[in-house]
Amino acid sequence: MLPGLSQAASTADLQAQLARDFPQRLLPAAGGQQALRECGAGPALVLLHGIGSGAASWLQVAQQLASQARVIAWDAPGYGESSPLESPAPKAEQYAARLLQMLDALGIEQCVLVGHSLGALPALAFARSAQAQRVSHLLLISPALGYGAPQRAEQRQQVRRQRLDNLEQLGIAGLAEQRSAHMLSPHAPPQALAWVRWNMARLNPEGYRQAIELLCGDELLRHGRPTMPCSVHCGHADRITPPDSCQDLAVALGASFQPINHAGHASPIEQPHEVARRLAAALTPPLKGDCP
Repeated sequence: MLPGLSQAASTADLQAQLARDFPQRLLPAAGGQQALRECGAGPALVLLHGIGSGAASWLQVAQQLASQARVIAWDAPGYGESSPLESPAPKAEQYAARLLQMLDALGIEQCVLVGHSLGALPALAFARSAQAQRVSHLLLISPALGYGAPQRAEQRQQVRRQRLDNLEQLGIAGLAEQRSAHMLSPHAPPQALAWVRWNMARLNPEGYRQAIELLCGDELLRHGRPTMPCSVHCGHADRITPPDSCQDLAVALGASFQPINHAGHASPIEQPHEVARRLAAALTPPLKGDCP
């Protein structure tokens, strides 16, 4: 009883910090509205969350960086109070188009762009689009490769079926209860587990289904290498996008690779100080010719 009460208390405290330090904004968007959280002032830092998460997952990272940057985290289309995309099976370019609308509405001409997990797909799609000059540095944290490549057809079918079946059988609350621990290292503190679960429990079924189709129907590497400095980061205990696969992906993208100690897949929640430190370093452009 006491551990449960403790986790509930810590989550309530984080919710209070969320409202105070990282408040929500709503912007008009094609087909409805776009929700985001924002704090701080300075160079823009734009954060895109993963498939089982939301803008609030960046709270502790944002708190660390608010004195150095204008920190913006979106709720992806179909997440939180963001309207879903029109297509039931969108590609990364459609998410990137919504991202462009958000940046235009916020008056952001250039930013450091960060994609965590599935957020890496729209982040790279945007960085490889005609808007590439608006990204000064691209950071991918535990990036999802996607299952859209022809050689992954069998795996794609299995992942889609499993995720949709779990959604149907467990519901969002059951998914949050069952999947949260997989997002963290075995030694993650109870507060981190509680915050991962709280964020996952806020998923919307329609937006989650669209994200499943993005994961299963798209492929990160089809977008090609980014032209701006790019770095890949991954928790050393990540069981979802393991360090070896993230390092291989970094090589394919021509990016640097850095593991994050004492972290699983949800490193922005488990190791927010270290993640914030790395994002802060990206806010300072490297000298011409330097590697990120």
